[in-house]
Amino acid sequence: MILNRLDALAQREALEAGSVSVRALLEAHLERIAEREPAVQAFAHVDAEGARRTADSLDRAGVRGLLGGLPLGIKDIIDTADQPTAYGSVIYEAHRPSVDAASVAMLRAAGAVIVGKTVTAEFAHRLPGPTRNPLDLSRTPGGSSSGSAAAVADWMLPLALGTQTTASVIRPASFCGIVGYRPTFGLMSCAGVKPSSPSFDTLGVFGRTVRDCALMRDALLGAELRPPAGEGGALRFGFCRTPFWDRVEPRAAAAMERAVARLAQVSAFGEVVLPDALARIAKAHRAVSSYELATGLATERHQHPSGLSPLLRDGKMAEGLAVSPEAYVEAVTALEHARLSAADLFASWDVIVAPSVSGIADIGLSSTGPAEFSSIWTALHGPCMTIPLAERIDGMPIGLQLIAARGRDHLLFEAAEHAAGAFGPRPD
Repeated sequence: MILNRLDALAQREALEAGSVSVRALLEAHLERIAEREPAVQAFAHVDAEGARRTADSLDRAGVRGLLGGLPLGIKDIIDTADQPTAYGSVIYEAHRPSVDAASVAMLRAAGAVIVGKTVTAEFAHRLPGPTRNPLDLSRTPGGSSSGSAAAVADWMLPLALGTQTTASVIRPASFCGIVGYRPTFGLMSCAGVKPSSPSFDTLGVFGRTVRDCALMRDALLGAELRPPAGEGGALRFGFCRTPFWDRVEPRAAAAMERAVARLAQVSAFGEVVLPDALARIAKAHRAVSSYELATGLATERHQHPSGLSPLLRDGKMAEGLAVSPEAYVEAVTALEHARLSAADLFASWDVIVAPSVSGIADIGLSSTGPAEFSSIWTALHGPCMTIPLAERIDGMPIGLQLIAARGRDHLLFEAAEHAAGAFGPRPD
């Protein structure tokens, strides 16, 4: 039995049964990190000795909590009091927060062992970090939660925490062939997370299965464990190609349609055409997110301009500074109307299935990949999840995204567990 290749729930069961110690489980993951980190570069910081002290303490006291003894990674946009948090920026290279983010505090309370900080793009934006896709080192892992996705995909960790403002969970999870979950907006506290766009910022969970993500979800909520039973067969699934379908790679489009056809054989199913109010909200999302990015990084912009990358400073930050307060309010209002109209959409469909990204991960590390396939759903504030398909292209994974109405996170997990069976087993 290779401990680090067990899914999170199986690792948890082994710890609870006493068949493996927390320290032994940790060492299995640290060995994998030592072996692969020089190539993948998923971590901004690894605190092996601190993790060992925590593991030994848990072994002495006894495993407790939903995550009791499981090793985790935290995206380096999220504050940790015992490890540096640089936000992917040279401006904060020596930054050490005084307290943990609320999410980190919840994970520690649930018994997690925090192994290290995973690489993020600069301020969770576009400038990629050094992380490579573990399935093909010549390709991007996606972003901005690149390190979290790569570490889970490469068996360095069973679970990791990320964030999403547009596509920063769904895209890297899809590119790396794992499950990524972004909860209903506001459901989990972002206190202690460096803001990018407060109108959209959410936490995100990376795992290798839907049920593993449910485990971490419940730990973050401080709730009882509620794994999905997969009883989603009675739900109404609608396939939405989105206004960006013409940008999907032809081979990926064909693979998605084959997977959707299998799901249609075991579910109530139909085609979804977005109302005009929803089809246009990607533009409003961009205006709001760029405005909030520029205003939120005022300190960095005015006091540390040389520490900002040209990609950020001359790109979306400049774009945000060009958005007037009146245009910002207009975009916010448009988003509010769109969310109201989404209620009609989800009255007809329990879960919407849509592309996660345009296809497989791009070759090269200069870009984190397209974001438009998540912008609509992020703007609507509902929960979403990407699931890898059994079919691959050139050895690389493809993901399909499931979206539910606001507050229907548990329904989304039931639907995802059901859909995962139709999409086929995840290739290892």
